[in-house]
Amino acid sequence: MADIEGRPGQPLLAASARPLAGVLLAGCAILVAVLGAVFAHQTTADSFDHAVDSPVITWFASHQHLSLWLAAPGSPIPATALWAAIVIACLVTGRPNGAVLAAVAMPAAVGLDDGLLKHLVHRTYLGLLTYPSGHTTAVVTLAATVAVILLGPLRPARAGPLRVVIPATAGVLGALVAVGVIGLQWHYFTDTVAGAAVGIAVVCGLAFVLDLPAARRQFARVTPARRRLRDGSTKSTSETPLPWPSEWPQ
Repeated sequence: MADIEGRPGQPLLAASARPLAGVLLAGCAILVAVLGAVFAHQTTADSFDHAVDSPVITWFASHQHLSLWLAAPGSPIPATALWAAIVIACLVTGRPNGAVLAAVAMPAAVGLDDGLLKHLVHRTYLGLLTYPSGHTTAVVTLAATVAVILLGPLRPARAGPLRVVIPATAGVLGALVAVGVIGLQWHYFTDTVAGAAVGIAVVCGLAFVLDLPAARRQFARVTPARRRLRDGSTKSTSETPLPWPSEWPQ
């Protein structure tokens, strides 16, 4: 009766996952701030980035088409298509809080990169602002969003192994995008680390906001009736006695 009585509906984050999400949020925020302070106004790779990036750049020098393919999912059009697919899937399956999380997370994370952090840190690579990597941020944000939706309390009942396979695949995709942008000399390795941290932090932060009781009450009001039936908040039609033939409408 939680939804009917105006009580908060199911949250995005399970109670057992909230401490981990809090640690991830704080840790990623600190990481982005520390790396930003260390690499502020840098115009060339430091020794660490050089050691990581050089073998990747050397190998991809003769495989530029492959590096472009690897980086492609983080580009605006493919990332937007994936973003829209996640939002639509949440709406179709009756998960309004998941739809809002998906709809807001990627634009917020990429906007934070392009509108604030890149200009604040002002780290450049071949004259272009690079910190954090927007490509990596976009894909990791989508991966983290999918993980929250499929592994949280509102995960699909029949998803089975896909609950783990899909988020894991999305995470691997984020790693491949990071390799691609390094091979293309668009970003340093630490740019991609910071980009991933921004995406994870934004998703965790938004999940906490959307799990506030006031927000959950609003989502509960628009939850489809079939979810209430599944959760036992209303009686199943099978429990309602059928009318006798004499009671049928004439």
